[in-house]
Amino acid sequence: MSTDSDKLPSGEEPITRGHCLCKAVSYEFTGKPRWVMHCHCASCRRAVGSAVATYVGIKTENARFTGATPLKHESSPGAFRHFCGTCGTPVAYTGARWPDEIHFYHGTLEDPSAWPPTGHAHVVEQVAWFEVHDELPRFEALAGKGAKPARVGPR
Repeated sequence: MSTDSDKLPSGEEPITRGHCLCKAVSYEFTGKPRWVMHCHCASCRRAVGSAVATYVGIKTENARFTGATPLKHESSPGAFRHFCGTCGTPVAYTGARWPDEIHFYHGTLEDPSAWPPTGHAHVVEQVAWFEVHDELPRFEALAGKGAKPARVGPR
């Protein structure tokens, strides 16, 4: 649910757009993300082929694919990785754990600066040689309701 402060001067909610490398798969969502997080878990690192994966968590009802429908792979029971069938870009994650959310990969946003990260998840799986030098909270696992950060800022 949005508030009046989430709306554009015209009264409409902001629209954020994103796409894969070849632009075949595209999407948009309205309103503010629920959260924007760096994930350090091994599964997410492998899914993006990088030391960290950054996600934008959106209520499913506020998001839609506007281009080609992405292909999906069930990476573990109830966890789906969505990607472009043409260029292979990872685009989103959906899972049984978050039935009303879609998690878009931050790097696919048309304007990544619009939604800066708010924290780090699964830092117990963080690779030893990689550190993000920010002052965001770090959570040992998930950063949901009631979760307390293990620390704030780098190791």
